Amino acid sequence: MKKGNEYEVVITGYEFPNKGITYIDERKVTVKGAFEGQKVRIRITKTKNGKGEGRLLEVLERSADETGTPMCKHFGICGGCTYQTYTYGKQLEIKERQVRKLLDEVCDDYVWEGILGSPVVDGYRNKMEFSFGDEFKDGPLALGLHRKGSFYDLVTMEDCKIVDSDYNQIVACTLQHFAERNIPYFKKMSHVGSLRHLVVRQTARSKELLINLVVSSQINGQAEQVATIDELKKYLDLDVWVEALKALKLHGTVAGVLLTVNDSLADVVQSDEAHLLYGQDSIYEEILGLKFRITPFSFFQTNSLGAEVLYEKARSYVGDTSNQVVFDLYSGTGTIAQMLAPVAKKVVGVEIIEEAVESAKENAVLNQLDNCEFIAGDVLKVLDDLTELPDMIVLDPPRDGIHPKALNKIINYGVKRMVYISCKPTSLARDLITLQAAGYKAEKVCSVDMFPWTANVETVVLLVKTGKSNI
Repeated sequence: MKKGNEYEVVITGYEFPNKGITYIDERKVTVKGAFEGQKVRIRITKTKNGKGEGRLLEVLERSADETGTPMCKHFGICGGCTYQTYTYGKQLEIKERQVRKLLDEVCDDYVWEGILGSPVVDGYRNKMEFSFGDEFKDGPLALGLHRKGSFYDLVTMEDCKIVDSDYNQIVACTLQHFAERNIPYFKKMSHVGSLRHLVVRQTARSKELLINLVVSSQINGQAEQVATIDELKKYLDLDVWVEALKALKLHGTVAGVLLTVNDSLADVVQSDEAHLLYGQDSIYEEILGLKFRITPFSFFQTNSLGAEVLYEKARSYVGDTSNQVVFDLYSGTGTIAQMLAPVAKKVVGVEIIEEAVESAKENAVLNQLDNCEFIAGDVLKVLDDLTELPDMIVLDPPRDGIHPKALNKIINYGVKRMVYISCKPTSLARDLITLQAAGYKAEKVCSVDMFPWTANVETVVLLVKTGKSNI
């Protein structure tokens, strides 16, 4: 097996996230995007320590399990959904098998409560970040998602199936408006151009839409020509764009349109300053009877109805919190904290993103909850300053899991029960090794599919203190 060589192989295994496994010359090779049972053509891109990585070039034969028909015209080109050749039931089986394999390697004697599917599998996403660019070098303006395997090329999302069709209309309208005016997109290498991203959010129940156009402060493709907001509005002809959006025949209603200026050199969606072009600057989502204000940059679960399933399961694992102080660490906009507040003495949420903390505070007032405290800061540092002691801890960390030093501080509280909500089972498995060594046992586990057609899955674990520590 040599780097650069091409091989035809059969994928004999599958690992999270979305990695097919094969063997060449008795050496393990991982192939991103290949599924168990497929015959594929690959090119070796890396060899190290007796293992290799291969790039998928072509699927020569599909597996016997691939009985589904891709529902999206962009499937195989877009770098988004990967499971469209599988029925939804088979997708759940694959995800369940992956999570159990990871947990079985680190846990003993836990109760597996299965995987819960999403209440909706089509049009479930409530937020999309579309990028401006081109479909090929120096091609016409595009607005959509990155082409599979490419950092630069885009696929214009004309008929994406994991969002409401309103999104597709908004993308088409926006692309037409700026293409007709020859407005250049912001180039990642030269840092010249105007158009950067289009962020669209929609509530699951009211179908209200919040549309946010993210641009640089440049006009006429000149990096040194920094414009005022009024100059930007005129250059981009935003009054006409807003009216075109309002005239669309949508399922929902356009609640607000915003212009965000971002002059960061990094290819990220962030705000240097935001300006309201029309309507309101936020929308309201309802989860399990509670209302949450969603701003353009608020963190919120991208599948609102799926989030209800996830939080119901988490709440059942938390159990009775009467007269207890609950720490909700990595609390986001405080969704979990506010679900627990009515049946707890107090809930303390800690979140590093300041805007999310401000939203959590506003949402607590909106829901008439006066026993929630939300603190902005890194969990690793904030825990040193807290004087209250928790009776119960809920953990909902980012994809990379919990910082080892923060995890040790959490363990040192010695609470009898913790609930860990994970969006990446490999990070969860790593953290469970430390938690179990500290005397916590994974008592019950359940996965929740928040992301149909993709390789991602959420997992909820109830951890119980046994008193036996190996640390």
